[in-house]
Amino acid sequence: MTRAFIGLGSNLAEPQRQLRSALEAIAALPQTQLLRCSSFYRSAPVGPAGQPDYINAVAELETGLSPLQLLDQLQAVEAAHGRERSIRWGARTLDLDILLLDSQQLDEARLQVPHPRMTERNFVLVPLAELEPGLQLPSGESIQALLRQCPENRLEKV
Repeated sequence: MTRAFIGLGSNLAEPQRQLRSALEAIAALPQTQLLRCSSFYRSAPVGPAGQPDYINAVAELETGLSPLQLLDQLQAVEAAHGRERSIRWGARTLDLDILLLDSQQLDEARLQVPHPRMTERNFVLVPLAELEPGLQLPSGESIQALLRQCPENRLEKV
């Protein structure tokens, strides 16, 4: 089994409901157990102007799925929640990102782990640190050091 951390985000169609529904769907994935989820956080959008605020969280799970199988399953959950991939970093009903997979480092066409922009996003690092305050990335960087270096972005616990 692999321990995975998944970033969740939504800013359309009742975002908190979207995240709760996504967590139920993740808990039902084959060979996967949802262990826990962080608090929900409201954050300013990254990307095109004029978007509503996001609701973000991080979930921890154990899975027997391969990284690409997990990615496919998560993308199917996104699609079931009406996710459309038309504008990069645009508004969305649901965004599920694989942040970490144990100490694995992957650089494939469809999947990079650790997530390549997670260290720049407090809406990822804060909920991740809530779940695992002593976490170290495969690079050896601590979550606490990354939080100190992370650019500020409006963030509040919901």
